[in-house]
Amino acid sequence: MKKKKILLVGSGAREHAIACAIVRSPQQPELLVFASSINPGIKDLASEMHVGDITDKEAVANWGKDTQADLAIVGPEAPLETAVADALWEVGIPVVGPKQELAQLETSKAFTRDLLTNYGVGGSPKYKCFDSMDGVEAFLQELGELYVIKANGLMGGKGVKVAGDHLHSHSEALEYCQELVDVGAEFVIEEKMIGVEFSLISMCGGKTLMHFPAVQDHKRAYEGDKGPNTGGMGSYSDADHSLPFLSADDVNAAREFNEKVAAALIEKTGQPYKGVLYGGFMATAKGVMIVEYNARFGDPECLNLLTLLESDFVEILEAVVADALDGIEAACQPFASVCKYAVPEGYPDKPLKGFNLDMSGVQGVSTYLGAVDVKDGKLVGTGSRTIAVVALGSDIKSAEAQAESQILKLKGPLFHRKDIGTEELLDQRIQTMATIRGN
Repeated sequence: MKKKKILLVGSGAREHAIACAIVRSPQQPELLVFASSINPGIKDLASEMHVGDITDKEAVANWGKDTQADLAIVGPEAPLETAVADALWEVGIPVVGPKQELAQLETSKAFTRDLLTNYGVGGSPKYKCFDSMDGVEAFLQELGELYVIKANGLMGGKGVKVAGDHLHSHSEALEYCQELVDVGAEFVIEEKMIGVEFSLISMCGGKTLMHFPAVQDHKRAYEGDKGPNTGGMGSYSDADHSLPFLSADDVNAAREFNEKVAAALIEKTGQPYKGVLYGGFMATAKGVMIVEYNARFGDPECLNLLTLLESDFVEILEAVVADALDGIEAACQPFASVCKYAVPEGYPDKPLKGFNLDMSGVQGVSTYLGAVDVKDGKLVGTGSRTIAVVALGSDIKSAEAQAESQILKLKGPLFHRKDIGTEELLDQRIQTMATIRGN
């Protein structure tokens, strides 16, 4: 019987985790990879690998056609914005990854807030969209000290500025808005929500969805949630597939939001959303609120989820394109998971580049390679999030201890957040939610 050929677009740690999940399938598919660089972890798993511009829709579609791919999955967000999914469908290759119009769920903050409001999804704070400074100052005064400014478009997780964290006065806020106006960027100003964030990622075929366990990501670069925003320094999930500070109602509310958003997208665009629906949520005193949506797997969250996944991932991908997820379950191992990212000294603002790495001492955990290359047979860091370590355990505490002990064995000019998954950080989250809920 002819082996299925699955095309993966992308070359980071997220794509390394996706590649591992694809080749683990009992169907033993062939993995084809269209990458922006050679990730040695992915290369070892691929039967064919091509390096090129992953945002060039014709190049990706033509290579997919030439290699006779049966199905494709797009890893990062940038190719979704440039209609890579549309181009693959046009050459007869079904795609897990939304078409360009639907990918606006991530690429346009204004599109998403308007969708949530106009189609009765709910979960939005007070907000306004801007493309000039007209009305900005008045709206900031209306919101007082509780505001968030979000640049429209893809900013690598770094386009959001929060009052009190990144902006400390209205004059700083106005300065940031002016910077956005000067480069022709639209932006959304919204009321700052008070609570604890979490992610709930679903596979979506259009009308049918399959939900993964809840995960919490850590965006800030330094311990204690300090420092600049990053793509994500690590994440954790619990053995019961919820999180210690969430109720069952919170998890159900997040799932329902994802289902309503899928239905709203069909209503608005007339097209089914086929891909990963990644909801960023906040548990608040008013219940669960929507922070943002992304149109692909979260990195690092998917490193936790795909390490835990026991189901046949290829079967899940096929069910996405056929919109037949109602009979499919995301069977995940009954463990907690902790993911920690090792990143270069100076990350995210002035990261070291071109340094040697040695991961030979790491064992008993899953490792996913991010911004790395191979030069003269040696592993080299290229300047962004470098290597992720994911450990499983009977509870978060044991998974964290294992992740920490192994990430310390990486050799190179790296640092990581030691506090992710620790009891101290978890207690802080639990206390915050107890206070917010008035317990």
